[in-house]
Amino acid sequence: MKWFLNILDVWRNELVRVLKDEGVLVFFFIVPLLYPLLYAYLYNNEAVKEVPAITIDNCKTSLSREFLRNVDASADIKIIAHCADMQEAQELIREHKAYCLIYVPAEFQKNLLEGKQSVVELYSDMSGLLYYKAVLSSCTEVSLSMNQDIKSQRLVGATKEQAETFAYPIKYKYVPMFNTQSGFATFLIPAVLIMIIQQTLVLGIGMLMGDEEEKRRKGIAIDHLQDKKPLTILLGKTGVYMCVYAIVTAYLVCVIPHLFGLIHIWQWQEMIAFLFPYVLACIFFSIIISTFAKDRESFIVLFVFMSIPMLFMTGISWPSSSIPAVWKALSYAFPSTFGVNGFVRITEMGALLEDVRPELIGLWIQTAIFFIIAWILYRNEYKK
Repeated sequence: MKWFLNILDVWRNELVRVLKDEGVLVFFFIVPLLYPLLYAYLYNNEAVKEVPAITIDNCKTSLSREFLRNVDASADIKIIAHCADMQEAQELIREHKAYCLIYVPAEFQKNLLEGKQSVVELYSDMSGLLYYKAVLSSCTEVSLSMNQDIKSQRLVGATKEQAETFAYPIKYKYVPMFNTQSGFATFLIPAVLIMIIQQTLVLGIGMLMGDEEEKRRKGIAIDHLQDKKPLTILLGKTGVYMCVYAIVTAYLVCVIPHLFGLIHIWQWQEMIAFLFPYVLACIFFSIIISTFAKDRESFIVLFVFMSIPMLFMTGISWPSSSIPAVWKALSYAFPSTFGVNGFVRITEMGALLEDVRPELIGLWIQTAIFFIIAWILYRNEYKK
């Protein structure tokens, strides 16, 4: 039982170190507490609505007015002014009173009546891509709807059924299955929540290990690590981090989605079975990285900088099929790659463990490999 008491001694003293270190408390508790609140609050509206727009109608006909009325009636655009010329429109956009301009040329109706293709020009302030997306999608939908009506009207002598068939040769209905609003919060926040676990563990454990290294250089002994086997130290520290992040992970997975109405259709058995190896892999990965820390601040700048590339490499914000093979292979070195993909499928798509088997196997393989590497590094770090 001595080995168990040694592990318990390391666990108790390491927990005291965590709770007394203000820097570690920031990374282990404050950042996971506040960072997802900030992100979820910023993106909680999911999509922009009623984007202020202006128009120039040089056609001034019934068709051009119908087009603009339909655009204004859409949920994404609100026409706030009709300008006389481009100079007036540019001034309004420059002052950010409007974010897009819809320009209807003089020959708009004439071309349609002559059976020619007509064009409506769209100018958008590209300082916000969501504005451009909202305006483009609304104008496109109105154009397609008017196209169908115009085609039906030109089918002379056709019955109502024939006109409908001509206007809609193939009926379709767009039904998004999971991200129903095509919103950024549903798309981005789940991935960010999983990335937070990895990032804060690396930074917090790196700070603890850097503190140990600084004390070792000054000749200050760390009493609770003296005369302990490397495996005992590794298991004791892992137990502390696992206990702390059981609470943190529960907050991120359960509380944040509930507060902001995000999709969370997971079953708790599947979620626990998936997140357990993920947190373990993150802990051992962080321990490996932390053994190279020479001071408390070594990894703060580096790993904060690396967070965005690692998010891209998961394949969530950029298609994994388009990621070069070298970067894709590198992404498998990080627990976040398997963790983000599996978590999104479980929490948003209701996937079961068999549906995320590749990600789950990948996490357990990482856990085993990282554990062995961490133990070897600790054997060199804590020689008896």
